[in-house]
Amino acid sequence: MEWTDEGIILGVRRHGESSAIVELLTRSHGRHLGLVRGGAGSKMRPLLQPGNSVQAIWRARLDEQLGYYLMEGTLMRAATLLGSSHAVYGITHLASLARLLPERDPHEDIYETLERILDDFDDVGEAALHVIRFELAMLTELGFGLDLENCAATGVISDLIYVSPKSGNAVSRTAGEPYRDRLMRLPSFLRESEDGQNSISDRDLQDGFDLTGRFLLRNVLEPRGQGHSDAREGFINAVTRHLARIAAP
Repeated sequence: MEWTDEGIILGVRRHGESSAIVELLTRSHGRHLGLVRGGAGSKMRPLLQPGNSVQAIWRARLDEQLGYYLMEGTLMRAATLLGSSHAVYGITHLASLARLLPERDPHEDIYETLERILDDFDDVGEAALHVIRFELAMLTELGFGLDLENCAATGVISDLIYVSPKSGNAVSRTAGEPYRDRLMRLPSFLRESEDGQNSISDRDLQDGFDLTGRFLLRNVLEPRGQGHSDAREGFINAVTRHLARIAAP
């Protein structure tokens, strides 16, 4: 068995004295592991970093075996990104989300979304928005997508500012006002504003993380006996500290 595909490194763990098991999210073969001979050595270390993109050849005698990878780097993001705390936590968290996907099951849309995110991850504020949107995309991919396009009560598509914590459906200002204390806020960057532009505040970011965090925990993680990764909390804290420094006089 042999195939060639492009992939993003999610994680690496040492195997034996000199080899490493590398986990990739590939475009056409999904989340896939393989053994890299010499992967634990200093020569391979710069390549085998989470967030880097590679061209990979996977070989095995049988399809169900772990197999071996031959890799060539195509985009070495880690050298730049892993120098900042938000990126270290963020890439680790994104990898933990990707591991929710079944192994060897193709998810090309998620692959392309993750690739775009990593290409635009150096700005802290943009990175926070990307992570929230990726969490939403993962909910959809896993069958628990939120309906934020129209009001669950009236069907209108404008002035959507709330989300039902039970159904995950958007609720308009008028329909939700009597129940506002029981509803979650829908941040502005997840809805179209009147002038077509997105206005983002610290409160919007926190509301976004609260929203995706609630449904990921309830619908995906807790049924698997899991909780949010420590990296998620670390990422949110790093973003919060950075934005506070910017706002300080």
